[in-house]
Amino acid sequence: MDPLHTQHGMPESEAAAEARRLIDDWASKPVRHHPTSFRDNTEPPAFGTTPPVKQEDHRIVPAWAAGIAVASIGVGAGITGIGSGAWLVLQGLASVTLTAVLMVTLPFAGLAMAATAIGGAISKARSAATKNIYEGPVTHHTKIHNNSTRRGAAFARTRNEIR
Repeated sequence: MDPLHTQHGMPESEAAAEARRLIDDWASKPVRHHPTSFRDNTEPPAFGTTPPVKQEDHRIVPAWAAGIAVASIGVGAGITGIGSGAWLVLQGLASVTLTAVLMVTLPFAGLAMAATAIGGAISKARSAATKNIYEGPVTHHTKIHNNSTRRGAAFARTRNEIR
């Protein structure tokens, strides 16, 4: 059922006349404007019954309040810096791979290897190159004393003294 094309008991010409009457009735009324602001343009009096009173300005901040404000700003900035640094470190640690660890430690390993090679070369250069040649008879005297004692059935004790 289409409401735009069905007859509701009023012929089309009467419906058009009623619509025209409603529109004209609405258009004949004045448009109501609601003010959103108000400005009073009347001049204030030059003098009144009460004399003016000087209003002292006591907005000087005490030293302790200024110190606390500066300290809180410093602490906030410091904590922000520490937090940012921790976040960066943890982000870096979260993405650690074996290749990255090897690339970071490679320069240190190279320096350690170079230092070891230089130290070995210096040690070789400083060692004495003299040869001691002994001429003459060399005698070697060895005496072996074998003391064997047996106590018990399974354990034996042997003491060898070489002089």
